[in-house]
Amino acid sequence: MNPIELTNRQKQIIELVKKHEPITSEHIAEQLNMTRAALRPDLTILTMSGFLEARPKVGYLYSGQSVNNMISDFIKNLKVENIKSSPVIVSEDTTVYDAIVTLFLEDVGTIYIHSGGLLTGVASRKDFLKIALGKTDIHKVPVGIIMTRMPNIAYVKDDDSAYDAAAKIILHEVDSVPVVEQVCAENGKTGYKITGKVSKTNITRLFFDLCNDKLGGL
Repeated sequence: MNPIELTNRQKQIIELVKKHEPITSEHIAEQLNMTRAALRPDLTILTMSGFLEARPKVGYLYSGQSVNNMISDFIKNLKVENIKSSPVIVSEDTTVYDAIVTLFLEDVGTIYIHSGGLLTGVASRKDFLKIALGKTDIHKVPVGIIMTRMPNIAYVKDDDSAYDAAAKIILHEVDSVPVVEQVCAENGKTGYKITGKVSKTNITRLFFDLCNDKLGGL
């Protein structure tokens, strides 16, 4: 997103507030030789954009935040649990053929694989394409043979930020990352249970909802 474009008068207002804060709208209007009514739209824009903070009976203060900074802070404070979606999970002994069918029926780019309820691997469209183009009998080979195994899997947890999830998707060049929670399985083994996923689609939807003001309740 491009930085917000300020008018020369709005820039003057910011400089006045920086120099004289806290300063009332009356004093700003006097300094600029304007009426309060003519000044009000600029003060509203600067306040809503985060450049200024308006305090009743005190005046205006400079907050130093632009729209870009506010959006950045919002995304960094937004938790994964607020944007995650349901994952598609199969067991390690599922055949590659059945996993491919599931992939397309669910219309996802990545399938997560478990054993005993714990995350053990992931398989992407690229993994399935590679084996499907070979001479392997995909009706007999289990998906566990072709998957990327733990611990070589990027993942996030509910308390991580949406920014962290997006950064891992970009850094590892993957379609999605699993959302996990650490648990102890029935056999006493500690591992990660899959509770969701954050995909490129989730991140795109986040920006769509943000631009359409659908996240005010979070």
